[in-house]
Amino acid sequence: MTNLLITGGAGFIGSHFIDLCIATSPAKVSKIVVIDSLTYSGRLHNLKEHISSGAIQFVHGDITDTGLLHKLVKNERLDSIINFAAESHVDRSIESGLPFVQTNTLGTVALLEAFRTFCTGVFLQISTDEVYGSIHSGSWDEDEPLKPNSPYAASKASADLLVLAYKKTFGIDARITRCSNNYGPRQFPEKIIPLFVTNILLGKKVPLYGNGKNVREWINVADHCRAILAVFQKGRFGEVYNVGSGQEITNLELTRMILKHMRTAENQIDYVEDRLGHDVRYSLNSLKFLKEFGEFEFQPLENGLVDTIKWYVEHPNWWREISEK
Repeated sequence: MTNLLITGGAGFIGSHFIDLCIATSPAKVSKIVVIDSLTYSGRLHNLKEHISSGAIQFVHGDITDTGLLHKLVKNERLDSIINFAAESHVDRSIESGLPFVQTNTLGTVALLEAFRTFCTGVFLQISTDEVYGSIHSGSWDEDEPLKPNSPYAASKASADLLVLAYKKTFGIDARITRCSNNYGPRQFPEKIIPLFVTNILLGKKVPLYGNGKNVREWINVADHCRAILAVFQKGRFGEVYNVGSGQEITNLELTRMILKHMRTAENQIDYVEDRLGHDVRYSLNSLKFLKEFGEFEFQPLENGLVDTIKWYVEHPNWWREISEK
Protein backbone atom coordinates (compact mmCIF):
# COMPACT_ATOMS: atom_id res chain seq x y z
CA MET A 1 0.00 0.00 0.00
CA THR A 2 1.35 3.38 -1.04
CA ASN A 3 0.62 6.91 0.13
CA LEU A 4 1.44 8.83 -3.04
CA LEU A 5 2.21 12.48 -3.78
CA ILE A 6 1.60 13.45 -7.40
CA THR A 7 2.93 16.85 -8.46
CA GLY A 8 1.52 18.74 -11.42
CA GLY A 9 -1.56 16.54 -11.32
CA ALA A 10 -3.88 19.18 -12.79
CA GLY A 11 -1.85 19.27 -16.00
CA PHE A 12 -2.14 17.20 -19.17
CA ILE A 13 -0.13 14.05 -18.45
CA GLY A 14 -0.54 14.20 -14.66
CA SER A 15 -4.33 14.29 -14.81
CA HIS A 16 -4.44 11.37 -17.24
CA PHE A 17 -2.15 9.40 -14.94
CA ILE A 18 -4.47 10.06 -12.00
CA ASP A 19 -7.40 8.80 -14.10
CA LEU A 20 -5.48 5.59 -14.77
CA CYS A 21 -4.22 5.19 -11.23
CA ILE A 22 -7.70 5.45 -9.74
CA ALA A 23 -9.26 3.20 -12.38
CA THR A 24 -6.72 0.35 -12.31
CA SER A 25 -4.86 0.21 -9.03
CA PRO A 26 -6.94 1.42 -6.08
CA ALA A 27 -5.82 -1.53 -3.95
CA LYS A 28 -2.15 -0.61 -4.36
CA VAL A 29 -2.54 3.09 -3.54
CA SER A 30 -4.18 3.87 -0.22
CA LYS A 31 -3.89 7.67 -0.53
CA ILE A 32 -3.30 10.10 -3.39
CA VAL A 33 -2.37 13.69 -2.61
CA VAL A 34 -2.05 16.05 -5.58
CA ILE A 35 -0.17 19.35 -5.49
CA ASP A 36 -0.39 21.84 -8.35
CA SER A 37 0.27 25.57 -8.57
CA LEU A 38 -2.50 25.94 -11.20
CA THR A 39 -0.50 28.16 -13.52
CA TYR A 40 -1.76 28.76 -17.06
CA SER A 41 -1.69 25.10 -18.16
CA GLY A 42 -2.85 23.43 -14.93
CA ARG A 43 -6.64 23.21 -14.78
CA LEU A 44 -8.57 22.13 -11.72
CA HIS A 45 -11.40 21.07 -14.02
CA ASN A 46 -9.23 18.11 -15.08
CA LEU A 47 -9.51 16.71 -11.52
CA LYS A 48 -13.03 17.84 -10.66
CA GLU A 49 -14.61 14.37 -10.49
CA HIS A 50 -11.80 12.87 -8.41
CA ILE A 51 -11.87 15.75 -5.93
CA SER A 52 -15.67 15.55 -5.63
CA SER A 53 -15.59 11.79 -5.05
CA GLY A 54 -12.85 12.06 -2.44
CA ALA A 55 -10.53 9.84 -4.48
CA ILE A 56 -7.76 12.41 -4.19
CA GLN A 57 -6.78 15.22 -1.85
CA PHE A 58 -5.87 18.40 -3.72
CA VAL A 59 -3.41 21.01 -2.45
CA HIS A 60 -2.95 24.32 -4.27
CA GLY A 61 0.75 24.99 -3.89
CA ASP A 62 4.16 25.37 -5.50
CA ILE A 63 6.75 22.59 -5.40
CA THR A 64 9.48 25.15 -4.71
CA ASP A 65 7.81 25.92 -1.36
CA THR A 66 9.99 23.70 0.81
CA GLY A 67 8.06 24.45 4.01
CA LEU A 68 4.78 23.41 2.45
CA LEU A 69 6.32 20.28 0.94
CA HIS A 70 7.90 19.10 4.18
CA LYS A 71 4.71 19.73 6.14
CA LEU A 72 2.58 17.98 3.53
CA VAL A 73 4.79 14.91 3.13
CA LYS A 74 5.27 14.52 6.88
CA ASN A 75 1.70 15.14 8.02
CA GLU A 76 0.10 13.01 5.31
CA ARG A 77 2.69 10.25 5.81
CA LEU A 78 3.46 10.10 2.11
CA ASP A 79 6.06 7.54 1.09
CA SER A 80 6.34 7.94 -2.70
CA ILE A 81 6.45 10.88 -5.12
CA ILE A 82 5.78 11.05 -8.87
CA ASN A 83 6.91 14.38 -10.29
CA PHE A 84 4.90 15.59 -13.30
CA ALA A 85 5.20 19.27 -12.39
CA ALA A 86 7.00 21.16 -15.14
CA GLU A 87 7.12 24.17 -17.37
CA SER A 88 7.21 22.35 -20.69
CA HIS A 89 6.75 24.63 -23.70
CA VAL A 90 10.00 25.21 -25.58
CA ASP A 91 8.83 28.51 -27.11
CA ARG A 92 8.10 29.96 -23.67
CA SER A 93 11.54 28.86 -22.45
CA ILE A 94 13.13 30.76 -25.34
CA GLU A 95 11.26 33.89 -24.26
CA SER A 96 12.46 33.43 -20.65
CA GLY A 97 14.31 30.48 -19.14
CA LEU A 98 13.98 31.56 -15.50
CA PRO A 99 10.53 30.03 -14.77
CA PHE A 100 11.79 26.75 -16.23
CA VAL A 101 14.81 26.63 -13.94
CA GLN A 102 12.65 27.55 -10.96
CA THR A 103 10.03 24.87 -11.50
CA ASN A 104 11.86 22.12 -13.37
CA THR A 105 15.23 22.27 -11.59
CA LEU A 106 14.78 23.96 -8.21
CA GLY A 107 11.35 22.38 -7.78
CA THR A 108 12.82 18.93 -8.32
CA VAL A 109 15.53 19.61 -5.72
CA ALA A 110 12.88 20.69 -3.21
CA LEU A 111 10.98 17.46 -3.84
CA LEU A 112 14.12 15.36 -3.51
CA GLU A 113 14.91 17.02 -0.17
CA ALA A 114 11.42 16.28 1.14
CA PHE A 115 11.64 12.72 -0.17
CA ARG A 116 15.01 11.87 1.37
CA THR A 117 13.92 13.36 4.69
CA PHE A 118 10.53 11.68 5.09
CA CYS A 119 9.92 9.01 2.41
CA THR A 120 10.92 5.38 2.00
CA GLY A 121 9.21 4.47 -1.28
CA VAL A 122 9.85 5.46 -4.90
CA PHE A 123 10.71 8.86 -6.35
CA LEU A 124 9.74 8.84 -10.03
CA GLN A 125 10.87 11.74 -12.21
CA ILE A 126 8.90 12.25 -15.43
CA SER A 127 11.40 13.54 -17.96
CA THR A 128 11.63 13.97 -21.74
CA ASP A 129 13.55 12.80 -24.79
CA GLU A 130 14.63 16.41 -25.34
CA VAL A 131 17.34 16.08 -22.68
CA TYR A 132 19.40 14.12 -25.24
CA GLY A 133 19.45 16.96 -27.78
CA SER A 134 18.99 16.19 -31.47
CA ILE A 135 19.88 13.06 -33.43
CA HIS A 136 20.13 12.76 -37.24
CA SER A 137 20.17 8.95 -37.39
CA GLY A 138 19.80 6.05 -35.00
CA SER A 139 18.18 6.25 -31.57
CA TRP A 140 19.27 7.20 -28.06
CA ASP A 141 19.60 4.63 -25.31
CA GLU A 142 19.54 5.51 -21.62
CA ASP A 143 23.33 5.86 -21.34
CA GLU A 144 23.53 8.58 -24.00
CA PRO A 145 25.17 11.80 -22.71
CA LEU A 146 22.68 14.59 -22.12
CA LYS A 147 23.10 17.44 -24.63
CA PRO A 148 20.01 19.68 -24.33
CA ASN A 149 19.57 22.49 -26.84
CA SER A 150 16.76 24.63 -25.37
CA PRO A 151 16.38 26.26 -21.96
CA TYR A 152 13.44 23.91 -21.33
CA ALA A 153 15.46 20.81 -22.17
CA ALA A 154 18.43 22.06 -20.13
CA SER A 155 16.23 22.58 -17.07
CA LYS A 156 14.90 19.02 -17.39
CA ALA A 157 18.39 17.59 -17.96
CA SER A 158 19.57 19.41 -14.83
CA ALA A 159 16.70 17.87 -12.89
CA ASP A 160 17.56 14.39 -14.20
CA LEU A 161 21.18 14.76 -13.10
CA LEU A 162 20.08 15.90 -9.65
CA VAL A 163 17.76 12.90 -9.34
CA LEU A 164 20.64 10.57 -10.23
CA ALA A 165 22.95 12.40 -7.81
CA TYR A 166 20.47 12.03 -4.94
CA LYS A 167 20.11 8.34 -5.77
CA LYS A 168 23.87 7.88 -5.56
CA THR A 169 24.49 10.10 -2.54
CA PHE A 170 21.54 9.13 -0.36
CA GLY A 171 20.70 5.66 -1.69
CA ILE A 172 17.09 6.53 -2.50
CA ASP A 173 15.05 4.63 -5.07
CA ALA A 174 14.88 7.45 -7.61
CA ARG A 175 13.75 6.38 -11.09
CA ILE A 176 13.42 8.37 -14.31
CA THR A 177 11.25 7.94 -17.39
CA ARG A 178 12.15 9.81 -20.57
CA CYS A 179 9.29 9.89 -23.03
CA SER A 180 8.68 11.03 -26.58
CA ASN A 181 6.10 13.65 -27.62
CA ASN A 182 2.68 13.10 -26.04
CA TYR A 183 -0.73 13.86 -27.53
CA GLY A 184 -4.33 13.32 -26.52
CA PRO A 185 -7.37 14.99 -24.92
CA ARG A 186 -6.91 17.89 -22.48
CA GLN A 187 -3.52 18.95 -23.83
CA PHE A 188 -3.07 22.71 -23.49
CA PRO A 189 -3.54 24.31 -26.93
CA GLU A 190 -0.04 25.70 -27.30
CA LYS A 191 1.37 22.32 -28.40
CA ILE A 192 1.31 21.50 -32.09
CA ILE A 193 -1.61 19.03 -32.26
CA PRO A 194 -4.18 20.87 -30.09
CA LEU A 195 -3.01 24.21 -31.48
CA PHE A 196 -3.55 23.14 -35.07
CA VAL A 197 -6.85 21.39 -34.34
CA THR A 198 -8.32 24.35 -32.45
CA ASN A 199 -7.01 26.85 -35.00
CA ILE A 200 -8.82 24.98 -37.75
CA LEU A 201 -12.00 24.87 -35.67
CA LEU A 202 -11.71 28.65 -35.22
CA GLY A 203 -11.14 29.20 -38.93
CA LYS A 204 -7.48 30.16 -38.51
CA LYS A 205 -4.38 28.99 -40.36
CA VAL A 206 -1.90 26.59 -38.75
CA PRO A 207 1.62 28.01 -38.13
CA LEU A 208 4.22 25.43 -39.16
CA TYR A 209 7.85 26.14 -38.27
CA GLY A 210 10.39 26.28 -41.11
CA ASN A 211 9.93 23.63 -43.80
CA GLY A 212 8.17 21.20 -41.45
CA LYS A 213 10.81 18.49 -41.87
CA ASN A 214 11.70 18.21 -38.18
CA VAL A 215 10.97 14.66 -36.98
CA ARG A 216 9.24 13.73 -33.73
CA GLU A 217 8.25 10.42 -32.15
CA TRP A 218 4.64 10.42 -30.91
CA ILE A 219 2.96 8.51 -28.11
CA ASN A 220 -0.64 8.63 -26.94
CA VAL A 221 -0.89 10.00 -23.40
CA ALA A 222 -2.84 6.92 -22.28
CA ASP A 223 0.02 4.65 -23.40
CA HIS A 224 2.57 6.88 -21.68
CA CYS A 225 0.60 6.74 -18.43
CA ARG A 226 0.45 2.94 -18.57
CA ALA A 227 4.22 2.93 -18.97
CA ILE A 228 4.68 5.28 -16.01
CA LEU A 229 2.51 3.06 -13.82
CA ALA A 230 4.53 0.00 -14.87
CA VAL A 231 7.84 1.68 -13.99
CA PHE A 232 6.45 2.94 -10.69
CA GLN A 233 5.07 -0.43 -9.62
CA LYS A 234 7.55 -2.86 -11.21
CA GLY A 235 10.62 -0.90 -12.28
CA ARG A 236 14.07 -1.59 -10.87
CA PHE A 237 15.73 0.45 -8.15
CA GLY A 238 17.20 3.71 -9.46
CA GLU A 239 16.83 2.92 -13.17
CA VAL A 240 16.27 5.21 -16.15
CA TYR A 241 13.77 4.09 -18.81
CA ASN A 242 13.21 5.48 -22.29
CA VAL A 243 9.54 5.27 -23.29
CA GLY A 244 8.88 5.75 -26.99
CA SER A 245 6.33 4.31 -29.40
CA GLY A 246 8.68 4.05 -32.39
CA GLN A 247 6.20 6.11 -34.43
CA GLU A 248 8.26 8.86 -36.06
CA ILE A 249 6.83 11.44 -38.43
CA THR A 250 7.80 14.88 -39.74
CA ASN A 251 5.86 17.89 -38.52
CA LEU A 252 4.69 18.46 -42.09
CA GLU A 253 3.37 14.89 -42.37
CA LEU A 254 1.61 15.33 -39.03
CA THR A 255 0.08 18.61 -40.19
CA ARG A 256 -1.19 17.03 -43.39
CA MET A 257 -2.70 14.18 -41.37
CA ILE A 258 -4.59 16.67 -39.19
CA LEU A 259 -5.78 18.62 -42.23
CA LYS A 260 -6.97 15.44 -43.93
CA HIS A 261 -9.06 14.29 -40.99
CA MET A 262 -10.49 17.77 -40.52
CA ARG A 263 -11.26 18.06 -44.24
CA THR A 264 -9.20 21.20 -44.56
CA ALA A 265 -7.12 22.29 -47.56
CA GLU A 266 -3.33 22.38 -47.40
CA ASN A 267 -3.36 26.11 -48.18
CA GLN A 268 -4.30 26.61 -44.52
CA ILE A 269 -0.65 25.93 -43.62
CA ASP A 270 1.22 29.10 -42.73
CA TYR A 271 4.96 28.43 -42.98
CA VAL A 272 6.50 30.67 -40.32
CA GLU A 273 10.05 31.52 -39.31
CA ASP A 274 11.74 28.54 -37.72
CA ARG A 275 12.14 28.23 -33.96
CA LEU A 276 15.54 29.23 -32.56
CA GLY A 277 17.75 26.17 -32.07
CA HIS A 278 15.06 23.89 -33.45
CA ASP A 279 16.08 20.23 -32.92
CA VAL A 280 16.02 18.24 -36.14
CA ARG A 281 14.95 14.83 -34.85
CA TYR A 282 14.19 12.92 -31.66
CA SER A 283 14.28 9.11 -31.48
CA LEU A 284 14.32 6.85 -28.42
CA ASN A 285 15.63 3.31 -28.11
CA SER A 286 13.02 1.81 -25.77
CA LEU A 287 14.23 -1.82 -25.84
CA LYS A 288 15.15 -1.75 -22.14
CA PHE A 289 11.60 -0.79 -21.19
CA LEU A 290 10.04 -3.33 -23.57
CA LYS A 291 12.29 -6.16 -22.38
CA GLU A 292 11.49 -5.54 -18.71
CA PHE A 293 7.74 -5.05 -19.06
CA GLY A 294 6.92 -7.49 -21.84
CA GLU A 295 4.66 -6.85 -24.81
CA PHE A 296 3.47 -3.27 -24.69
CA GLU A 297 1.15 -2.17 -27.47
CA PHE A 298 1.10 1.46 -28.57
CA GLN A 299 -1.92 2.98 -30.24
CA PRO A 300 -1.27 3.80 -33.91
CA LEU A 301 -0.76 7.53 -34.28
CA GLU A 302 -3.43 8.09 -36.92
CA ASN A 303 -6.08 6.27 -34.85
CA GLY A 304 -5.19 8.22 -31.72
CA LEU A 305 -5.11 11.45 -33.68
CA VAL A 306 -8.67 10.89 -34.94
CA ASP A 307 -9.88 10.30 -31.37
CA THR A 308 -8.03 13.41 -30.17
CA ILE A 309 -9.54 15.60 -32.89
CA LYS A 310 -12.98 14.26 -31.99
CA TRP A 311 -12.45 15.18 -28.33
CA TYR A 312 -11.58 18.80 -29.16
CA VAL A 313 -14.56 19.03 -31.51
CA GLU A 314 -16.88 17.77 -28.76
CA HIS A 315 -15.39 19.85 -25.89
CA PRO A 316 -15.20 23.47 -27.10
CA ASN A 317 -15.93 24.78 -23.60
CA TRP A 318 -12.62 23.28 -22.44
CA TRP A 319 -10.41 25.09 -24.97
CA ARG A 320 -12.25 27.93 -26.73
CA GLU A 321 -11.58 30.71 -24.23
CA ILE A 322 -7.90 29.73 -24.01
CA SER A 323 -7.46 29.58 -27.79
CA GLU A 324 -9.21 32.87 -28.44
CA LYS A 325 -6.77 34.56 -26.08
